[in-house]
Amino acid sequence: MVGRRSGFRSDVTLQGEYEPSAADWVREQVEKYEASGGTEANTLQGHPEWPIVVITSRGHKSGKLRKNPVMRVEKDGVYAAVASKGGAPEQPEWYHNFIADPHVDLQDGPEPHEYVARVAEGDERAEWWERCVAQYAPYAEYQEKTDREIPVFLLERA
Repeated sequence: MVGRRSGFRSDVTLQGEYEPSAADWVREQVEKYEASGGTEANTLQGHPEWPIVVITSRGHKSGKLRKNPVMRVEKDGVYAAVASKGGAPEQPEWYHNFIADPHVDLQDGPEPHEYVARVAEGDERAEWWERCVAQYAPYAEYQEKTDREIPVFLLERA
């Protein structure tokens, strides 16, 4: 059950104070997704071909729980989270959260589950990168915009 004031959910594995995103669209999408059990706000900005999941991580600076909608890329129960930040030169904040504490909650539908994130490398990254671009073609453009290799995290059930 979602506690409206605290943002606390008793059905997740990560515990602590939840700090909603400063970005209105992120905060609103996460709220709608969670309130509906994933039946609403489950695509990227109304594009039905671009489904999302919500990932909860622990803030690497604050220690507070942070929630982000990310593209849904899944194969055999393993999910990918692409740290693209739209091709910006710097990593998204959640990248640092995953590195500092790889234990996350991922919600794909009505219930969140505990996952462990790790950075894919080498051939495994190449295979997953291809899968991610097939799901969301703008990733290829984002990679062209930046000098950094965009990290692909693999999230596996804990």
